[in-house]
Amino acid sequence: MKRVQQGFTLIELMIVVAIIGILAAVALPAYQGYIKRAAYSEVIAQANPIKTAISTCLQTQGDIASCDSYAELGITSPAATTVFASATIATTTGAITMTPKAVKGIAATEICILTPTISGAAITAWTYGTTAGECVAVGYVKN
Repeated sequence: MKRVQQGFTLIELMIVVAIIGILAAVALPAYQGYIKRAAYSEVIAQANPIKTAISTCLQTQGDIASCDSYAELGITSPAATTVFASATIATTTGAITMTPKAVKGIAATEICILTPTISGAAITAWTYGTTAGECVAVGYVKN
């Protein structure tokens, strides 16, 4: 009489557990990186109204020095959110520095600086800063 196999052998189960362990070891750090980037997008989004206001002001005033504060732009600083702490505008350059809160694995020192490239009375591009600790160096955004 032949004996019919009743289930999986111990070695088969150990192989499956080992494969799942390897996949989890690779996937978990990648997943945490995605969570940080998704949360940091809230910080980046807070710069959009400021960028628009600076662009509009520069077109009407013709000089970035006349568009380097919230009062000159006629807007208020974005309100703090779950991830976003504050945003400042650099005098004479119009660069926007965004600071996150220390939450969801993001450090408060992982700032993001957006610098305008000005041609005449218009902004042709915005570039992210790339010094150590900034959003590009940490991998939250790409330039």
